[in-house]
Amino acid sequence: MEDAIIKVDHVSMRFNLAREKVDSLKEYIIKAFKGKLQYDEFWALKDVSFEVKRGDAVGLIARVLKPTKGKVEVNGTVAPLIELGAGFDFDLTGKENIYLNGALLGRSRKQMNEVVDDIIEFSELAEFMDVPMKNYSSGMLSRLAFAIATSGSADILIVDEVLAVGDFLFQQKCIDRIKGMMANGTTVLFVSHSIEQVEEICNKAVWIKSGEIFMQGDAKEVCSVYKQS
Repeated sequence: MEDAIIKVDHVSMRFNLAREKVDSLKEYIIKAFKGKLQYDEFWALKDVSFEVKRGDAVGLIARVLKPTKGKVEVNGTVAPLIELGAGFDFDLTGKENIYLNGALLGRSRKQMNEVVDDIIEFSELAEFMDVPMKNYSSGMLSRLAFAIATSGSADILIVDEVLAVGDFLFQQKCIDRIKGMMANGTTVLFVSHSIEQVEEICNKAVWIKSGEIFMQGDAKEVCSVYKQS
């Protein structure tokens, strides 16, 4: 059997939700120091386990936080496309941010020189490359972020809700780009509130309900059950 590119092994994720209102940082520090802050535990994930094979597209959660319990093994390079504006300096121009974002993804300037034209062309923002990003709309941010993340040859692409921004034609262009990457062996972790996008892009899905795996398997089967719930 082919080795998994991602292994999620009995992962649990706990958050502490404060029970009481704290009106200032000073009050928070004093109560924390005295041990008087009270919390309710909220388990976002409870003992979740699954594997992702190379080339799969799976609707899921990005590895942003270290799990409270369990472990996640990733056997490959990752291109995260998680939050609009993450990794950008809004005082720099669009083109300057291409190189900055590439550096944050671990790419050299030489590597970025090889793909910068493709990034600009795909984003359809050529006339705005010398404009500071603080003047960009959320749709423009999304276009540039997606173009950068999908310009390299990462083994794993994490896409978290970013296709919800932008016009329909560009969303379809992004979907086609993802499908092309999948055809070349890239594994995709896809998070979306759009069941239609999950059905179109993903071949597998993991439905997490109340922190636990409720159903996993063929994406169309999982989505069909989800829509009937």
